Amino acid sequence: MKISIQNISFSYNGTPTLDQIDFAIAEGELVALVGPNGSGKSTLIKCMNGLLKTQKGVVMIENKAIDCYLPSELAREMAYIPQNENRQSALNVFDVVLLGRKPYINWSPSEKDLSVTAEVIKKLHLEPIAMKSFSKLSGGQQQAVYMARALAQEPNILLLDEPTSNLDIKHQVEVLELLKKLTQKGITVVIALHDINLASRYADKILMIKNGQLFAAGGRETITENNLEKLYDIKVEIIKTGEQLFVVPKGLN
Repeated sequence: MKISIQNISFSYNGTPTLDQIDFAIAEGELVALVGPNGSGKSTLIKCMNGLLKTQKGVVMIENKAIDCYLPSELAREMAYIPQNENRQSALNVFDVVLLGRKPYINWSPSEKDLSVTAEVIKKLHLEPIAMKSFSKLSGGQQQAVYMARALAQEPNILLLDEPTSNLDIKHQVEVLELLKKLTQKGITVVIALHDINLASRYADKILMIKNGQLFAAGGRETITENNLEKLYDIKVEIIKTGEQLFVVPKGLN
């Protein structure tokens, strides 16, 4: 397995946030973390990349605990796009994306660093804004730039905390399509999502988190009316159209 989460627990100031979370993710899988606000999805992602240190359990990349990686080694292995980040950078878009090459840069960017940056900007269709000030972009544009920065790291694992929250429907689909293509190249993707319909369409595996515990895990078979009603405390109806599932809220429990 590419990532192994082994019975991790975490508390904020003595308040339990994650309780004995245990699962494994194969190389090239796209895994969606779903659950209500405050369920622990963001905390779990931060524990997975070492930003938060677990009180119990261990996070393994293949057969090596993340605590055994040097920061530069871990940055080459794993990239992270947070839900909230300082968006007032004075840098232009090109330089923000170039920051993704930091794990590879010694004194100054190499030709490869500049080439990778330019290639990622082109792939995400950011050329028209490449020289614009990052702080003057829309929220959706800034989110796309953060995605480009993460891809510039050339990671084997990509962790994303609700990357589609500031995007319109078209750009949400573009992001998920891009992530799916990355998995076909062997990149492992873990993404926190609120949209169950997107999760059902793109994820290979779905992890449902509630009150800091793993409520259910598996493929699309986990998306049942019973599971979702218990997970979100709301009545839903699942409509099947061909191979697609659509979750429709019906009202509060």
